[in-house]
Formats: sequence, structure tokens, C-alpha cells
Amino acid sequence: MSVDHLDELHGLPAFDFPLPDEETELPGPDAVAWRVSYNPYRDESGEDFDGRFQRFLTEVDPSRVRALIIGMWGETYEGDAADAIERLLAAKDRLTSLEAVFLGDIAQEESEISWIQQSDVTPVLHAFPGLRELGVRGGSGLSFPAVTHPHLRTLRFETGGLPGAVVRGVAASRLPALEHLEMWLGVEEYGGDTTVADLAPILAGGTFPALRHLGVRNSEIQDEIAAAVAAAPVVAQLESLDLSMGVLTDEGAAALLDGRPLTHLKRLGLDHNYFSAAMEERLRTALEPFGVVVETSEKGDEDEDEGEVFRYTAVSE
Repeated sequence: MSVDHLDELHGLPAFDFPLPDEETELPGPDAVAWRVSYNPYRDESGEDFDGRFQRFLTEVDPSRVRALIIGMWGETYEGDAADAIERLLAAKDRLTSLEAVFLGDIAQEESEISWIQQSDVTPVLHAFPGLRELGVRGGSGLSFPAVTHPHLRTLRFETGGLPGAVVRGVAASRLPALEHLEMWLGVEEYGGDTTVADLAPILAGGTFPALRHLGVRNSEIQDEIAAAVAAAPVVAQLESLDLSMGVLTDEGAAALLDGRPLTHLKRLGLDHNYFSAAMEERLRTALEPFGVVVETSEKGDEDEDEGEVFRYTAVSE
């Protein structure tokens, strides 16, 4: 699975803030999600990320900007996101309508996801108390100490390896408005050391009373996670559950069927799986009569070497 640029954020279409020599008619400041990006390998304008971001604040009325996408900020495997975040924080008194931020919208052709160097992203939440949505791509160097934020509704981590410390920080946070939580756990080789124990406070329910969607995706221990989710009290409050993109086999799928009822869900995401056609039929027979949309179309790739089978998450490096 390739990781591409965002098409939209916060319900707004993504729009690339143009290069300095491009003659482009700009849309209304509140009509799009503005992507500000600087690719040092292709950009010959002489303008770095800092210059581009300052020009963005000059040419677009920042007080009306609702959604902001931060793409490349330079050589992402050498410089982390801290400087880009600092530019954002410095403009907090001008970006007074900001509701959504995505940090690291970097496509696979620009950088492997594991090469993206992140940093502590919680200063964005402290600086923008009105923020509704925060998304992050890249797990290397990522930090998320526990935070309190009254209005955040969506929190999303896209990584090839999500540190367990980040999950523990999320679980310890006070986010009373959080409705949508998505975490790509990835693999241990790329820093994905999250365990089921790290997820336990979230799965226990009550941590996020408004939570309606939970995605615990892209994990090499997807069967173990499925078994934990199957017994988790949080499932009762969900409208959708996504366990896709990981190494999910018949064992994990059977655990879901044997656990707490899932018939109240509107959607169960199980794409990129490794379970059998018979198990898929069992899932559909058990859930679809209740109106649950069961997504199982995509199968994961696997290799065999001297009798040993190797299975992969959808996104790792």
C-alpha cells in the first residue's frame, strides 16, 4: 500500500499553496485545507519552508484559515518537525479560526514513512484550544505526553512504527470531545513497540466518553489486538471499528466473533487481512444481516521461505 498526499482534511479539499513564481488564483481562505510544503529535491525557487510559510500568512488571510496541512519541511530524514511546528505556534494569534492540522503529509515517493522525523506534537494542542482535528504522519521521534484539550474530536497517527509511549500518552490524556481515534501501530523494526497493555486503558472504555470510531490498524500483532478488542468494554460505545492493514488471520477474526456483540456497529474495517474465505463468510453471515458493513476486500501479501510464511502490514518502511 502506498502512502499518498491527503485529498482533504476536515471535510475541505486539499489545495497546494503555490510556488512564488506560479500564477494561481487562490481560493477563499476558509474554502480549502491549505497544504504548505517545501521539497528540497524538486523545488528550485530559492524559498525554503520558513519563507513559504511566511508568504502564506501574507497572501492568505490567516484569520479565516480553517485547515492547514504541513507537508515536507525540508530533508525530513535529517530535520525533524520541530521547526515547522514552531512556525505554526508563532502564528497562533493570526490563525484564529484554525480547526484542523495535519503534520507530515509526505507521500511515499518523497520519503518512506519511517524516515519522517517527527517531534513532540502536543504544543499544537496547547497553542490552539479550539482545534477539532489533529493528524500526524511518521513515528520516528514522535512524542505525545498526556495533554488536556476540551474540543479535539479527531486524533490520527499514521506510522510504520508507533511508539508505545505515544499510545500511553494518548490514553492518559483528557480529551472529553474525542470521537475519532486512529492509530497505525506498524512493526517493531521501525519503532512500533506498542503492546496490548498500552491500549488497555482505551479499550476499557470511559477514557474517552464521546468516542465513536476506533481504529487500531497496521499492526503485526493484529490477532492479539483483535482478541483484546473482542473483550473490550469500549466496543459497546462505538459506531465503527477498524482493524485493517495488519496481519489479521482466522485466529483474530474468530476472536471477534466470539467476543462482545458487534451487531450494533455501522462498519467493521478488516481490509488487508490474511483470513480464509470461510472465515470471511462467517463474518458476513454473522454481521451483515444486522446492517454492519464488513470491509474485507483487500488481502495482504505473503512470502514463503523454506516452509516459513512471512506476512506483512500494509505500511511499514
